Amino acid sequence: METMEWNELDASTLTLSASDEDVGKRVDVFAAQSGELTRSALGRLLESGSVTVNGAPIAKNYRIRQGDVVEITLPTPAPCEAIPQNIPLDIIYEDDDLIVINKPVGMVVHPAAGNPDGTLVNALLYHCGSSLSGVGGVIRPGIVHRIDKDTSGLLVVAKNDETHLALSAQLKGHHIRRTYYAIAIGNFKEDSGTVDAPIGRHPVDRKRMAVIRNSDLKARDAVTHWTVLSRGESNGQSFTLLRCELETGRTHQIRVHMASIGHPLLGDSIYGGSNTKFEAHHKALIHGQCLHAKELTFVYPRTQKEVHFTSPLPDEMARVMKIIFGQ
Repeated sequence: METMEWNELDASTLTLSASDEDVGKRVDVFAAQSGELTRSALGRLLESGSVTVNGAPIAKNYRIRQGDVVEITLPTPAPCEAIPQNIPLDIIYEDDDLIVINKPVGMVVHPAAGNPDGTLVNALLYHCGSSLSGVGGVIRPGIVHRIDKDTSGLLVVAKNDETHLALSAQLKGHHIRRTYYAIAIGNFKEDSGTVDAPIGRHPVDRKRMAVIRNSDLKARDAVTHWTVLSRGESNGQSFTLLRCELETGRTHQIRVHMASIGHPLLGDSIYGGSNTKFEAHHKALIHGQCLHAKELTFVYPRTQKEVHFTSPLPDEMARVMKIIFGQ
């Protein structure tokens, strides 16, 4: 595959150009290489006539020829406005401009397929009413950045557009500092280090992210700085408590980076950190990856002064740390 680009005139069209090595591949297999769509999704798009080759409709079993250009017209998702729900929030700080939340494990940040409600956004709409920025639209009002469902910790949410745009600019410029505590499997030989590896959609499993070094696949730069806080052992296996600071903020970044260097996070079923002896002995304490967004630092837009927030570890993760590291 030589090129992959979004059509600038129509953001719902994906254009893929075949290289010599793609000749003979079935069109769904070829298109799935982009990592943007699964083969099942491509099958549905082929059946609906949403996939063309060199401007002409093709059959589902079409095989790629030299010089083919495949265009995929993606359906526009139907808007779905989030509704307010009375869900308790752990509020670290709040004023007229923003609110800092300590998100619990198991809470999704905003509505999406499979999670239409019960999210942080639903809780924020109930708590804040109309006092949330509109930059994120009806699905993500006020949301400046996200953390995974099973990751706990700090998030800043904007209450007006001016604050939202200012915080987003800081995030884009890598000026918001986000520090996480993570429990990784194995013993790190060094006391600190950096993982600098681009991250993109896994070329086969659309639900996963991966370190992508193939320039033909879509990926974005990702940098994670880590420091060892403690080393421990339990049930005959070594573990390391890490302090991770994000320079960038890609989906699943810490989880993917740690797995890529052979140290997946304890409890992470997607990236190889589950099914340990420790988890088998302490099932009640493990609810996904052991990862907590502990510290958040940014420049407060209105005062232009740096502010710093910190949050306590979830009870279960604190108990895991006590068992493994004695702290």
